[in-house]
Amino acid sequence: MDKRQIKEKYAFWGTQPVAQFSEAGGEAPEGPIDVPKTVAEVRQEPYTLPDSFEWCVCDLRDDAVAHEVYELLSNNYVEDDDNMFRFNYSSGFLKWCLLCPGHTLDWLVGVRVKASRRLVGFISAIPAHIRVGGGPGAGAEGGPAGGREVRMVEINFLCVHKKLRSKRLAPVLIKEITRRVNLRDIWQAAYTAGVLLPKPLATCRYFHRSLNPRKLIDVGFSRLAPRMTMARTIKLYKLPDEPLTPGMREARPEDAPKLVPLLNDYLARYRLTQVFNEEEVAHWFQNIDNVVQAFVVEDPAAPGSLTDLVSFYALPSSILGHPEHTELRAAYLYYTVPGATPLKQLVNDAMIMAASKGYDVFNALDLLQNELFLKDLKFGAGDGQLHYYLYNWRLAGNASLTPQEVGLVLM
Repeated sequence: MDKRQIKEKYAFWGTQPVAQFSEAGGEAPEGPIDVPKTVAEVRQEPYTLPDSFEWCVCDLRDDAVAHEVYELLSNNYVEDDDNMFRFNYSSGFLKWCLLCPGHTLDWLVGVRVKASRRLVGFISAIPAHIRVGGGPGAGAEGGPAGGREVRMVEINFLCVHKKLRSKRLAPVLIKEITRRVNLRDIWQAAYTAGVLLPKPLATCRYFHRSLNPRKLIDVGFSRLAPRMTMARTIKLYKLPDEPLTPGMREARPEDAPKLVPLLNDYLARYRLTQVFNEEEVAHWFQNIDNVVQAFVVEDPAAPGSLTDLVSFYALPSSILGHPEHTELRAAYLYYTVPGATPLKQLVNDAMIMAASKGYDVFNALDLLQNELFLKDLKFGAGDGQLHYYLYNWRLAGNASLTPQEVGLVLM
């Protein structure tokens, strides 16, 4: 793609304070891209929508509204390239993601059709303290990466109804959520996308581990390997019935004070990660059926002492056009902190837990230290990539990160 094609394809993003494909590395300093502003300089009125549409706040505390957002996403959000699977975020999952500590209802932005009141667009932001930059992270080696802690938001769930994609609502949703966040004196954001935009800070790959190979092969998610029978494949992916780590149990709210230093000290080695406080740890690492599972290892020799953490969240996909199966139950590895327990053993125990709860597949990105266990635990590389982006922030020299320098997991 030449410069003219890039400019045309990314016309909107060319107007935004994000790293551009055309930028040379050079001596660009680390920090904000835009000239710093004040809240007083921020546009006070919402951006203009086409006449037949209006803005709304999607208060997910109202089950009816949460169901509307669920319906919009389940019918119009991310699909695979072959249109066989579509993410199917549950209402409970959306509440966990978006009604988090420090959330602002005004950042749950919807677009409705005036006449019918139908919800046809959505975008969200939640607050986070993100540590970014610094020296090269030690990743698996374990040294501190440094960097700067920046108040940001995490942007997610940008979705426009399929029949309205020609209306150019997505850029207006992005500008409106930016305006609302700026009004709270926050000027940076982190977000991910499967599509390529200007310009990824890092690109990670999805890896998949079969838990229910018969179903995965039946629905076309995976295929039988050459010279392999179904019986041998099922035996290959069979897991023990119970976790192998002594002292492993579900995380509890009262564990949060001990988990904060365990988690933050571990994540400090990475060049892009979140810094968690006690309230956030209690929220993000809880146990909600079909939403999120978090497990800690309590030292059997020192009751009350927590040495490890492993967690995963539930993100099923609708199976499109299959005569028997309608849902693919997928568990996604969230944050894992190995301490007294080897990382491979922690993740294997998490997969055992997921299999016991009826999940079909266990997914992981090649960020953090995950590359250390992917082969041994029989993960296969997927087709999907996940690009990480920062809004109004660049690394020194417009640098990029390797997956092993990324310690941030976004839904």
